[in-house]
Amino acid sequence: MIKTLSSIALAGLVVATITGCSSTAPELKEEADFRCKQENVLAPKWTCVPMVEGNYAGVGIAHKSVAGMGHMRKIAIADGRSNLVQQIKSQVKDKVETFTRTTGVADGETVDQVNTAVSKQIAKVDLQGSKLVDTWTSPSGNLYVLVTVPEATVNGEVKKAVKTSFKNDQALWQQFQSKNALEGLDKEFPTD
Repeated sequence: MIKTLSSIALAGLVVATITGCSSTAPELKEEADFRCKQENVLAPKWTCVPMVEGNYAGVGIAHKSVAGMGHMRKIAIADGRSNLVQQIKSQVKDKVETFTRTTGVADGETVDQVNTAVSKQIAKVDLQGSKLVDTWTSPSGNLYVLVTVPEATVNGEVKKAVKTSFKNDQALWQQFQSKNALEGLDKEFPTD
């Protein structure tokens, strides 16, 4: 019995020593919060990452205004469409470069001219078919809107612009080549 009591006392002493030696409590690591927040409050995910399947999507923001919600809505939609245009221009540039490479046009000048021409035409696209999909008002009264336009609509316009541009650029390139050939002919056979 004394042996058992001694063993229990020794075990208790060891446990007390180990517990007493740990001077700090276990640390609780703070986990990162990747939820969407606007103005330090939870907000719809689309206000941080505008995405809608099959569409280009952009977020527009209008600050609280004494002009009223109607005015704020117009401002937010215009801002959303502006963001859409910027997004579309950057994505279309990559697509156009891929498209122009697959068409077999060999001259760099022609491809550059096509990219420039298409970019200018796409910048003029008035986002037909764009629409307001969702809204959210922040605690401070700012209005967030989600604006989309179908990818198929934009892609159709891009294809049309590329084809038109290629026809124009190929004609210009042929005119340039013809002019150079005629100037070379004049140098070889001067008439004066």
